[in-house]
Amino acid sequence: MFLFHKKEEKSETMESKIRETFKSPPILESERLLYKKIVPENAQDMFDYSKEEDVTRYLLWTPHISLTQTEKYIKLLQRKYDNGSFWDFGLTFKEDGRFIGTCGITSIDDSTNTLEIGYVLAPGYWGKGVATEAAKTVMKYCFDTFGAEKICGKFMEGNLGSMGVMKKLGMTLEGVYKRSMYVKGEYKTIHVYEVTKEQFYTVNFPEEK
Repeated sequence: MFLFHKKEEKSETMESKIRETFKSPPILESERLLYKKIVPENAQDMFDYSKEEDVTRYLLWTPHISLTQTEKYIKLLQRKYDNGSFWDFGLTFKEDGRFIGTCGITSIDDSTNTLEIGYVLAPGYWGKGVATEAAKTVMKYCFDTFGAEKICGKFMEGNLGSMGVMKKLGMTLEGVYKRSMYVKGEYKTIHVYEVTKEQFYTVNFPEEK
């Protein structure tokens, strides 16, 4: 006699939730920012900061050399949104209506319910707490919506601005990986910071903890 058991269906993973959500990203809002899908109309503003060497100094990509390059990149992003493989919000500064950068998820580890966050910001908005505001909003959304238990951030040695943002968010140093990434012709040392959900709420939203 054979006993047949109903196949157990695998529960929805964090990654599958993220992929489905970012096919049509929601609009988020914080004090100074709107968080929306990146669209072709953002090309000029994106090019204005993406062409700056100061912006890309500690990033994996090099400055954009033309508006056409930026337009092609945003066109590619539309396909990535459609198949759920791109997880960034575009940032609009409410006071002037400009598209000033991006913030979102760069990698997902379902085995530990950990996300990696990343952000890019136009130089004119540096030093004003805007990156911290953006990351704080997106991280809260990720903790609340996708069930993340920990969020990490990585930056290349020397990027003191990014280190400051992460510390303000309650993230602490997890490790320093000497000459661990080959970028733009040389090996870079990478610093990794992280924060658990409980730590994040204790620092940023104690009233909701």
